[in-house]
Amino acid sequence: MLQNIILVFHVLISAGLIVLVLLQQGKGADAGAAFGSGASGTVFGSKGSASFLTRTTAVLATLFFITSLSLAYLANQKVGPKSVVDKVSTSVQPAQKPKPVNKPAKPASEVPQAE
Repeated sequence: MLQNIILVFHVLISAGLIVLVLLQQGKGADAGAAFGSGASGTVFGSKGSASFLTRTTAVLATLFFITSLSLAYLANQKVGPKSVVDKVSTSVQPAQKPKPVNKPAKPASEVPQAE
């Protein structure tokens, strides 16, 4: 149940993250940045430290990683056999080897001779 809830949030977060990334403009989208304006080379760019879209993208990316890790953890916690060999019940006894049958040796007169 918990895994399904986290999975729904994971899908919604990923869709929101895709939309936010597609809405944002790249740093090279400004005409002034393409021709080397002075403000484009600063540490935070010409717009300041971060806009609302940038901060929201960072929050959604963090939530995406958290839900990814939690889904991986929950998937690993399932109880049950981990391989096909573990599925075989231990109550089944292995097949016993048949005992070799001691056949009497053939007398030398019955052994075919090479001519």
